[in-house]
Amino acid sequence: MSDYFYTKKEAEKAILVGVALQSENISYNTMCEYLDELAFLAETAGAETVKIFTQNLDKPVTATFVGKGKLEEIRNYVEENDIDLVIFDDELSPTQIRNIDRELPGRKVLDRTTLILDIFAKRARTAEAKAQVELAQYQYMLPRLTGMWTHLERQKGGIGLRGPGESEIETDRRIIRDKITRLKEQLAKIDKQMTTQRKNRGKLVRVALVGYTNVGKSTLMNLLSKSEVFAENKLFATLDTTVRKIAIKNVPLLLADTVGFIRKLPHHLVESFKSTLDEVREADVILHVVDISHPQFEDQVRVVNETLSELLDKTNKPTITVFNKIDAFTYTKKDEDDLTPIERKNYSLEDLKQMWMSKQGGETVYISARSKENIEELKDKLYDIVKDIHSARFPFNDFLYQDFEAEEETED
Repeated sequence: MSDYFYTKKEAEKAILVGVALQSENISYNTMCEYLDELAFLAETAGAETVKIFTQNLDKPVTATFVGKGKLEEIRNYVEENDIDLVIFDDELSPTQIRNIDRELPGRKVLDRTTLILDIFAKRARTAEAKAQVELAQYQYMLPRLTGMWTHLERQKGGIGLRGPGESEIETDRRIIRDKITRLKEQLAKIDKQMTTQRKNRGKLVRVALVGYTNVGKSTLMNLLSKSEVFAENKLFATLDTTVRKIAIKNVPLLLADTVGFIRKLPHHLVESFKSTLDEVREADVILHVVDISHPQFEDQVRVVNETLSELLDKTNKPTITVFNKIDAFTYTKKDEDDLTPIERKNYSLEDLKQMWMSKQGGETVYISARSKENIEELKDKLYDIVKDIHSARFPFNDFLYQDFEAEEETED
């Protein structure tokens, strides 16, 4: 895989395209939420969103995903405004990419999957992460070879083109399959090494930080471990699982920061990153971090819970739901004479605490990792759970504090 990244001084101009599909019960409001996230993804990749196109359809148009009239509207806009990128919020089939590309000559046509893969390629740092991303890119590319190479031939680089690109257009499926095979073998070897590492850590209680992307997991990791894990206000700031050996009061534990989840996460990425997510499977305790200041945090919680249920094979693990960023939480108080239905934005933090969140299974705590508010309460809850597991595992241990040095165990 090529290691170079194409960079422009000025952000590439992009338009976003979203469709509210009645066949999938996607409402207009839900589609707008997805597009807000897509805009954040585009910003993370280095693009500037200048306009959003939407359409309501019963189901996607087989040939071009959107209707003929909408595609013509998009074509006129990109030509008049010199747009670099057209990004669709759903995965496009090879036929759809080819047909849309024909209607928008000279423009880069990406779907959500391509954009996420591009971000992952940019963020990958370790050998394992790079191999995982490269594998996902080739698996995505394989059924799209016919149209992709002619598409890439006319482009000079930029967002969506960062990654496994052969310089020769005649690259065929056999070569791609060979690369996929070699990458799987490489990942199997790395996974074996990582499994040995995990075994060598002994029987210390393992705690995994999980959550939607950009909810503050790395910031919380830095706070609890008193170390410096890369944290940034962008999606997928970190891809590699980082493990720190720490102690809360007199109890030692291993704390792992994992890759963030997202809606419509490409299937190939989920498959490729399963070895990284082994930290979650093997964890004794889960810290589910939630950005309570986000307008759609409930939906983000649902996405993470659904992903975890698949990963953990319905195995119950002690879980603390950590509602982070309470310092950024805002709400709009309704006037007493306002008779309109109450909305999510009208609930205060206290209202939310008393609603469904307080009724869910497991512990909950409301913190701000940035301002360190209620961190001691979180530590107390975590200490109680870890101490019980530790005492069952080491019944004769007196929990004397040991001077554990923070150590990073990511694969170089």
